[in-house]
Parts: sequence; structure tokens; C-alpha cells
Amino acid sequence: MTDVFLDGEFIGLTEKPDEIIKTVKEKRREGQISDQINIAYLQYLDVVRILTDSGRTRRPLIIVENGKPKLTKQHLEKIEQRKMTWSDLIKEGVIEFLDAEEEENAYVALRPENLTEEHTHLELDPTVILGLSTSFLPYPEFDRGDRVNFGSKMMGQSIGVYSLNLPMRIDTKANILVYSQVPIVKTHINEVLKDENHSGGKNVVVAIMSFEGYNMDDAIIMNKSSIERGLFWSYLFRTYEAEKKRYMGGQEDVIGIPEPGIRGYPGEDAYKHLPEDGIVNPETELKEDEVLIGKVSPLRFLGSLDQFITGLENIRETSVKLRHGEGGIVDRIFITESNDGNKLIKVVMRDLKRPEIGDKFASRHGQKGVIGLIIPQEDMPFTEDGTIPDVIFNPHGIPSRMTIGQLLEMLAGKVSALEGKRLSSPAFHPIPESELRKTLEKDGFKNDGKETMYDGQTGKHYSGQIFIGNAFYQKLDHLVSNKIHARSRGPVTLLTKQPTEGKSKKGGLRLGEMEKDCLIAQGAALVLKERFDSDKTKVPICKDCGLVAINDRTKNRKYCPVCGGSKVVDVEMSYAFKLLTDEMKSMLIYPKLIVKEE
Repeated sequence: MTDVFLDGEFIGLTEKPDEIIKTVKEKRREGQISDQINIAYLQYLDVVRILTDSGRTRRPLIIVENGKPKLTKQHLEKIEQRKMTWSDLIKEGVIEFLDAEEEENAYVALRPENLTEEHTHLELDPTVILGLSTSFLPYPEFDRGDRVNFGSKMMGQSIGVYSLNLPMRIDTKANILVYSQVPIVKTHINEVLKDENHSGGKNVVVAIMSFEGYNMDDAIIMNKSSIERGLFWSYLFRTYEAEKKRYMGGQEDVIGIPEPGIRGYPGEDAYKHLPEDGIVNPETELKEDEVLIGKVSPLRFLGSLDQFITGLENIRETSVKLRHGEGGIVDRIFITESNDGNKLIKVVMRDLKRPEIGDKFASRHGQKGVIGLIIPQEDMPFTEDGTIPDVIFNPHGIPSRMTIGQLLEMLAGKVSALEGKRLSSPAFHPIPESELRKTLEKDGFKNDGKETMYDGQTGKHYSGQIFIGNAFYQKLDHLVSNKIHARSRGPVTLLTKQPTEGKSKKGGLRLGEMEKDCLIAQGAALVLKERFDSDKTKVPICKDCGLVAINDRTKNRKYCPVCGGSKVVDVEMSYAFKLLTDEMKSMLIYPKLIVKEE
């Protein structure tokens, strides 16, 4: 007897599992039961599983009977004429959705020509194995799988136009490409998703060659004149907000220019950009740590409510400042109310980001790289007809990565530019290379895409032929200006007295075990000593019991609170070590510090 389960619960036994499965499938295809029910017989467990629950991934397949697909030309014609829809195909039992369990019992053909009598289903198209981002890659079947994965991942990091209602949105952080373009070598998904509204990159002329070593190790070289004409310019929009909160006892925040004398008043100069209402005006240029919205808040939690200190001493400065390391221009201001009915002010800043050395770019084939050098146009190599590349890409990036798709895209991009029309090359339906070669020959070029190029600095021609074509490049979100960070002295954390963490908190750069080894290897002992005492402190230690003593400054004496002894010495140590001994004490471990004679 075979066990039968419904959504994981045992509901009975059967002697004829095949008949149950056949009946359920027939009823589902005829529309007598829901099309969301899936059923499977797992022979190795000898169980029938019927699934109706939510959360299953299901995918559509064409039903095949006696080696022939149920989807016919008549169906396709009716869909084109809009006489039929997708849901009609499901109702008629032409297409059905399978989940992972039922797929175990299915035998799926990839293409109609592969069909045999044994097949139960046919794929709509081989391309449907790819996800949304991956569908944007042209010629993906010519790349290695991991590169397609990388390309797909970086598609989501590219800067483009993510939304058309941008002026009305208030996103915390947003990047917008100024002159975005649609790829000239497209795939089917570009048309399905109307990609022209949300393009995420540029079509650039790419030459594959080494150039004085500045593009080694995945770096790329970019044309300075192209950048000056607007290539890969983008804007960073960041939103800052302030809420006028109400507190117990009828107190509330005040938005305006703070008065002198309050706690934390930074001086009159800090509010030079603010008009009378305390909110900065649009199109004002600001630098890091400058005030956007002036605000003061009452001091709270000082004794009981009737003991509040009155006057300026009870007010602290809580203005909204620009983040450390960021500048920009005030783009737009929104004044509204929060859910609690408080006044809410949002200020959107914009900052122009031009490509600079260290900014990250990537093609659609997982070939990512940072700018290694920006060269003026007159020093760049050029072809016989005067074409100057925008990007010089290192040839060593091709053999080990095996991204032949990029070479084919460049060939197709060159054909597309010469013919003046967009080409489409989605997965498993590529434009044949032979066709591209014929077109190039017809247009008077070498059929392999290579051209003779000349050195821009000397005018001599390079002895080797250089492959040059058009590719779609993306500017990624990893910009040097958002990441560059250094500090000398600055704020420290309360707990460990070590420097704070992170760029926005003016934090330090942590040296770990490996960085220490590098400094030792360099013989830079003094640097090492200097680096590793960021929390150096003097702690009074009792000589007798080895615990931390007390330094009573009012009576000007040092004594031990444990044994009462007065033999106390100051010991230099890391504050984090002192913290460790405190934690050990809390776990009832006695950390005795043995102090030698001075």
C-alpha cells in the first residue's frame, strides 16, 4: 500500500498511486479542480504527495501528448490577434504550472525538435531558465557560468534611471546617471520591460590592448575628453530629515536658528547658510558637517518634572548637519507632517559624481574593473579613420575568464553602429558570428573586428592589429568619493576609549593581525608602537592584591578598596585590557596583576 499525503499530512493509503495521479491531473487540466494543485508520486519513498499550500515556486510548461505539444499555431495566432490570453491557455489545459515535486515525474524537452513519445512537457523557451537580471546579458551561453552570475549581480549595482517619478520621491540614497543609454546589442527582455525608460549604462568604444601598464589587473583606461563631454556622469541624491517632536511636560523642539548660550552652541558661523526659519534654501552649496536645519531640543531626564532647570541651560543644540565626508547642493525641500502630527522637514542634497581614478565599471559579462588612468584624447591610440576608444580594456582579462560573449557583443556592437540599427541577441538565440563577419566585410572592415591603430603620442602605428568595437558598460555604485576615508585624532567610544568605527563617525582604520605582520616585516617598529596604543591609559594598581585601586583626588591619596592597602602604583596599559579584567571580575575570576618594583 502507498501512503498518500496532503500538504504534509497523512490522509490515507492506496493500491493504485498511478490512477490517483492520472485522475487529479485530468481534473486539473479540465478545470474541475484548482490549477494550483500539484501532485507527485515519489517511487523511492513509495508515497504520493498532493500539494496545495502557498510558498511553492511553480513554473509554466507546455503539455505534450503522444509526442506532440498542445500549443498550436492557431493558439499563437489568436494570442497575436488578442482573441486569447495566457489564462485561457491554462483553462484549456494547454499550459500548466509544475512545482519542484511534480517536476520529478515530468520529462521535459528543451526544444520542439527534441520531442519524443516519452516526453510529458515542453519548455516555452530555453531562455526561461534565466532570471530577470541575467536575461539582460547578450550572448550569455558563450560565457562561463560564474561570469554570467557576476554579470547578473552587477546589473543590480549599476547606476541608471531607477524611477521616472524621481522629483516626487524621497529616497534615503539614490544614484542617477545623467545621460543614460539603451544597449545597442539588446535581448528580448529589453522590449518586454520597456528598458528605454530605465537604462543603466552607456555604449562605449572599447579597444582591447595593454597601454603602458596602467590597465593591468582588471583596471581600465578612460578617455578624459569623453568624461568632459558627460560620459558616465551621475548624481548622488541623499535625504536628511528633522522632526519637531513634542515631549512630556508640554516641551517641544524648536526649529530655527539656535540662540548663543545653549549647550553645544558651535558659534555663529555654523549657521551662515540658514535664513530666518532655520531651513536652508534650495540651490545652496554646502560642505561636510555644515548645518542644513537648525534645531534645539529640551534637556530631559533631569530629576522629577517639577525640578526642570529653566532658561538656556535646559536647551541643547540638535541641528541636522551634512554627513562627514559628503558635500553637495540643496536640491529640494519637503515640509510635511509625520504620523504623530509633528512637523517634518526633509532636505534632499545632490552631488555630481564624475568618473575618477578608482571608480568601478563593468561590462555585462562580469568583466569588472576600476579606472587606472584617465588620458587626454590626444594621447589615446586611434584608428585609421580617427576613431578614439572611450575605454581601453586589458586583453589578459579574456583568456582566463573565457568571456567570449564580450568579444561577440563588441563585434555585434560594431555592426550595429555601422548599420545604424539595434541588434537583438538573447540567450540561446544568438546572431551567428558568420553573419556579423559578413556585414563587417560589406562595410569595408576586416571581418574579425581588428584594426590598425596608431600611438597618439608618437604617431607610429602598432605592429599588431587591435580588436576594437562597441560594448555596453555600466557605472557601478562603488565610487571612490563615497568610500575614501582617513583620520588622525578624533572621537573615541565611551566603552573602550578606542577610536570610533566607520566613515560617518570620523572613525579610525583598524590594524589587525596581518597588518601588524606587514609592519614587522618592514621593520617599522615605531609605527607599530604608535598604532597600537590608541587607548593607552594609566591605571592605579594595588601592589598587595593586584586589583585596580582608587585615586581619591579630593583627599589626594591612592588606596585599595579591597585590602585597604596604600601601596599603589600607576601602570600603563591598554584600556581594553582593563575592561577585560573588569569583565573577569564580574564572572568571579580573580585577575591578579603582579606589579614589579619600579
